[in-house]
Amino acid sequence: MHGKPALQPGFTALPYADADAPKGGDLRLSHIGTFDSLNPYIIHGVAALGRHYVFESLMFRSANEPFTLYGLLAERVEVADDRSWVAFYLNPKAKFSDGKPVTVDDVIYSMETLRDHGRPNHHAYYSQVTKTDRVGEHGVRFSFANGDNRELPLIMGLMPVLPKHFLESHALNDLRLQPIPGSGAYQIGTVEPGRRVIYSRNPDYWGKDLPVSKGRHNFDRVIYDYYRDRNAAHEAFKAGDVDFQLETNPQRWATGYDRTQNGPYKLVKASIAHGRPSGMKAFVFNTRRKKFQDINVRKALVAAFDFNWLNKNLFHSAYTRTVNYFGGSELEAPLTPGTAEIALDEELSTAKTCDICIPLEDIRVGPAVSHRQQLMKAVKLLAQAGWKVQGGTLKNAAGEAFTFEILLADPTMQRVAQQFGRDLSRLGIEVNVRLVDSAQYQERANTYDYDMMFYEWGQSLSPGNEQSFYWGSTAAKNPGTRNYMGVEDPVIDGAIDALVSAITREDLVTATRLIDRRLRAGFYVVPLYHLQADRVAYWSRITPAKVPTALFGYTLDTWHINQ
Repeated sequence: MHGKPALQPGFTALPYADADAPKGGDLRLSHIGTFDSLNPYIIHGVAALGRHYVFESLMFRSANEPFTLYGLLAERVEVADDRSWVAFYLNPKAKFSDGKPVTVDDVIYSMETLRDHGRPNHHAYYSQVTKTDRVGEHGVRFSFANGDNRELPLIMGLMPVLPKHFLESHALNDLRLQPIPGSGAYQIGTVEPGRRVIYSRNPDYWGKDLPVSKGRHNFDRVIYDYYRDRNAAHEAFKAGDVDFQLETNPQRWATGYDRTQNGPYKLVKASIAHGRPSGMKAFVFNTRRKKFQDINVRKALVAAFDFNWLNKNLFHSAYTRTVNYFGGSELEAPLTPGTAEIALDEELSTAKTCDICIPLEDIRVGPAVSHRQQLMKAVKLLAQAGWKVQGGTLKNAAGEAFTFEILLADPTMQRVAQQFGRDLSRLGIEVNVRLVDSAQYQERANTYDYDMMFYEWGQSLSPGNEQSFYWGSTAAKNPGTRNYMGVEDPVIDGAIDALVSAITREDLVTATRLIDRRLRAGFYVVPLYHLQADRVAYWSRITPAKVPTALFGYTLDTWHINQ
């Protein structure tokens, strides 16, 4: 995206993959919830995990660089100096699992089909293509209105390529449990809807000798078993039915791995460092709801959240309070903005004064500040918003009680939400915590049918077009996006535009910090917490590659059976 690729032409394998890793065996994984679809490219239904095993894109994204792509279906790429067009030249060896070659027709068909019938993010990306041209037998060029969106050539490189010959007789939106042929290293094998999906490695996979494939796709089969909750999945792991588990529950990490031997295999617990931003894990205000449109109300509820008590009493003091959306990286906004950030804000804002020059409020509370003091702060903020306690209930001037629901799909978040509700009851607020299944949760999330919900936005070191899908004003109005809080801020919109058109890394950092600052200043979420490393547990029948960990952390597709 910025600068030169770390790997030069002629590289033989990714630096975080062992090209000599042995092949064979099963990788057994768990997931919480259910699925009713094998089609990840439509808004309807809950798709099974594992689409990356089946479907490939034109290029491969390295996990060791902020945003760099290397050849996959496309063996060569050309980009205009001003990034107003990009041309991809297909590898003649590329083919789908049914033996049909991957052609330019498939690429063009995929772009047009996903643009017109796919998910909202696909429409947003691919509708920016103004012209499509064939270049020889194996080439296709996508042109854009201009080169302002400098990420678009890379976005097009990550476009999944679907089989035209198959989808012409099967409408994309009608496909649920019928597998779609892909060009990836695996094919969909056994499927038990809602319970299990098995991916089998394709022995005829066309790309097994590519540099980006060496040392990857080492298991013969990848099995996803679905469980009703994390406790059931954990018991399956302890019984040896699951090989690998990413553990985010500090109490379970401290006390739940008492079984250290399973037949000939030993339990391995490891904290694996990474360079990813923290992202934002939070209870999300739906500002489409009238009660959450006043920022003082949102500030009050953030102040009432007692992170210190939760961390000490529930989480073995394992967590760090999340503050920034891009925390732990150069992209996070410091409390006081720099000159470049102020200049960008002044360029984008209609305000007569610098509205970001006031330092951000640090929501972290030290041991010297009691929770009672935080609740008193919340009372004052609620009073400013017109809410006062009457007869033990918080009411507005019209006599309406302050009540709301927190929507969850993850049972492990239930006690956190319930404790938050108990804290808010001291302010006269009634909170109903509603736990639903994953399908209902996704449907309500897609239609913004909630007061408050739990969600976690992951972030990369190279944010781009997806930011408009997360908090762009247009996304706030369209169903199926991830602008769950409903933020509509023209300065954020402008900063997103500046981010995707950034020519230098410095410009990208400035724009991202401004987005981070505006989101924090808007108090659109109740920030929760994060771990500063990935905690993983696995049985010794599998093992990671004996090479340095990637910048983005562990990469499970480079692991293999321990021999």
